[in-house]
Amino acid sequence: MGDGVNIAARLESVAEPGGICVSEDAYRQVRDRVKETFVDLGEKALKNIARPVRVYAAPILSPGAEAASRHPPGERTAPPRASIAVLPFANMSGDAEQEYFADGISEDIITALSKLGQLFVIARNSSFTFKGRNVHVGEVAKSLGVRYVLEGSVRKSGLRVRITAQLIDATTGGHLWGERFDRELTDIFAVQDDVTAHIVSALTLNLTAGDRQSIAAERTDNQEAYDCYLRGRELFWRQVKEANRGAQALLRRAVELDPRFAPAFAFLAAAQVIAYVNEWSDPQAQTLEGAEKAARLAVQLDERNPYALWALCMACSTTRRHDQALSVAEKAIAFNPNYADGHTTLGVVLYYAGRSEEAVKCFERAVALEPYFPDLWLHFRAQAAYQLGQYPEAVTLLKRRILRNPETDSSRALLAAAYGQMGLVEEAREAWRELMRVNPAFSSPQSAALQEPG
Repeated sequence: MGDGVNIAARLESVAEPGGICVSEDAYRQVRDRVKETFVDLGEKALKNIARPVRVYAAPILSPGAEAASRHPPGERTAPPRASIAVLPFANMSGDAEQEYFADGISEDIITALSKLGQLFVIARNSSFTFKGRNVHVGEVAKSLGVRYVLEGSVRKSGLRVRITAQLIDATTGGHLWGERFDRELTDIFAVQDDVTAHIVSALTLNLTAGDRQSIAAERTDNQEAYDCYLRGRELFWRQVKEANRGAQALLRRAVELDPRFAPAFAFLAAAQVIAYVNEWSDPQAQTLEGAEKAARLAVQLDERNPYALWALCMACSTTRRHDQALSVAEKAIAFNPNYADGHTTLGVVLYYAGRSEEAVKCFERAVALEPYFPDLWLHFRAQAAYQLGQYPEAVTLLKRRILRNPETDSSRALLAAAYGQMGLVEEAREAWRELMRVNPAFSSPQSAALQEPG
């Protein structure tokens, strides 16, 4: 009786299928008695509960992870020896508006390290799940499946910046390396190079001359261009219409200020692809043409840039040039083996080429790199399962996607089709009724886009 039961019932609806969510009271009682890793999800407003409740989750991340989680703790495999998560650096500037700058430093380090095939690097979105949370490094490492964690802080004041960073071995809790950098703002790229070099040295990675060149910070001598780039990239990650427009404006300004700054062209291209896919711009054709032009410029300036290759691949695939898309996607992975979106994109292209068995392997690799993956990936994986005739698995994946994104229309369309293939006519009709409720204007041509708006 009472709130305990009511909260438990509400938490059940918050958890993913196969997952576990508990309240703060329950977490206090079990945290030292079980070996599961719980992640602080922050305070959640639950229906019919007067006050927000702090929620902790033992994440179940994919069908494969769900199966693994049922094995006793002793059977779990250790994380790869050379595996790392870079947490978002704390903003110590005393100005919330400087968050973009601190986040940008972390992201640039992740991008550099991701180019190393000798290293397993957790993707940006999963690392940033822990932004602003008071979590134990050991718990973060277990949750993300890595051995090492890099954390730090940024203090920007006028034209000077102080960056602290420390590399921690989560298996022992020991500090492998730590340093503080007090530099002029113009030296920010040198600091990024120093941090990545120290990580490489601490992990005793053997790099070729090409490796060292590829992980060097992508520089611009124009500080205003770099600032516009960081602000635009931060807006890009919000993945909503107005933020996308703001991102494009800032990134256009960045390339005007420095026409040779490849990362700015790359994210401008990526933002335009997202705008096209989601029908956020008019006319659509010009957006896609602009995306391809910006992506090709970025690739000319830096053939290894993951976001330039990603945007170019999407532009080619959307216009049915699948052979070109496949070539670009394979290049993106070759140059950036830890690029989760690159593996997903390659999987999507392989699916459209009718090679779903290979596509599934790409999706599995993407999920390993991006444990807290976007719900859209479930739809991609379900498409491959459907093409392979694995209809029950497609149904399971699509139900998970609908739980995470209740407004999706295309996943409901595919769910109806999967039920139909299984002979479950009434279930198929119910899925279609739900589809028309969510989007009465749904049409098949709309769902044929590489990434559907819903």
